[in-house]
Amino acid sequence: MSEPSEPAPLPSRRALRAAEREAEKQATGQSGAGLPESSTEQVPSRASSAEAHKAPLTGAIPAVPAARARSVPAIPRPTSPLTELPKGAFAMAPVAPIGEPTLALPPKAESPVSEPGAVQTTTAPASRAGRDLPAAIGVGLLLLVAVLVGLLLYPPAFLAMVVLAAALGVWELSRGLLQRDVRVPLVPMMVGVLAMPVAAYYAGAEGLLFALSACALAILIWRTLDPVPGAGQSIFAGIFVLAWVPFLISFALLVLRDPNNLASLFEFRNWTASAGALRVSTMLLLVVANDTFGYLVGALFGKHPMAPKISPKKSWEGFAGSVLGAAIVGVLAAIFLLQQPWWVGVLLALGMVAAATTGDLAESMVKRELGVKDMSSILPGHGGLMDRLDSILFAAPVAFLIYALLELF
Repeated sequence: MSEPSEPAPLPSRRALRAAEREAEKQATGQSGAGLPESSTEQVPSRASSAEAHKAPLTGAIPAVPAARARSVPAIPRPTSPLTELPKGAFAMAPVAPIGEPTLALPPKAESPVSEPGAVQTTTAPASRAGRDLPAAIGVGLLLLVAVLVGLLLYPPAFLAMVVLAAALGVWELSRGLLQRDVRVPLVPMMVGVLAMPVAAYYAGAEGLLFALSACALAILIWRTLDPVPGAGQSIFAGIFVLAWVPFLISFALLVLRDPNNLASLFEFRNWTASAGALRVSTMLLLVVANDTFGYLVGALFGKHPMAPKISPKKSWEGFAGSVLGAAIVGVLAAIFLLQQPWWVGVLLALGMVAAATTGDLAESMVKRELGVKDMSSILPGHGGLMDRLDSILFAAPVAFLIYALLELF
């Protein structure tokens, strides 16, 4: 609220008298135009000055002529009576003491005060790769222990695990193909899932190739007898799935196979770790090293994507971490497990990293074509089983080829 302006000062008594004299001169017809204003004020007539002294000052003031109106200040008159301002209207606001904020701050979230000895609960940070890291580590370790126990103690158990993994992988891919309205014949495919690993272990590479050919022919005959819309796509998709999952994973049994010491499916005895079991163990350790070191280095230092349109989270920094970590594990495995020179471990590491990375990218490309993020959710923290098998499927044939070239069978 602004303060009211002060009223203009009242005219002095001398100015009032001069105004009276000017009014009297104009009334009597005297002209004072030729005289200066100062002379008219300083040399008044005796009669007029006497009358002016006799006139009371409290009388009515005559009208000021127009010629002199500009020289007389107007007396301002208030249009409304002044009202008394409320008490404290212009009081100064109290000054905040030094150290206290003068602006209103947003309220802080209330946090319970911890008592001495109380356990503080904190939320685990989210993984940069989007995984449930504790569940992924737990499930991965459980699968690794189960595979190694079956592999080193009882090979038929490992054969059963391979068949089960292949069956789940085929089932997940068949579900994914339904997103594109492609129906594969599951019955002949599941027959191939059982036939190819068994043929690879007991009949070798020739038996594996025969089983693949027979199963592909069975898919063709099945779809001919049971036609569906898009039968051609169904046949080609079924053969593709057979060649990808059960055929490639059966190479692990070729690596395990020892023609002179084959295990019986119905015989249980205390098996010792054979050379084939150690070869498969080395292959699996290198695949795990590839995934583990690639994940850690890529999550911490990954900045340059390897294939942004296929797998945006896979980086060249992670690939370098995979090579380095797998090389260390490969050298140790070659010396202590395979009883071979250190360079054999480096060669195996390079082959496993290249194959595992290619398998991972291949599965990512298929998922993008099918429009799915994970093949399923049967493994907590991992997604589908195919998300774990993708590296092993390509690593097994490469390991078989390297072992064959080095004559380690």
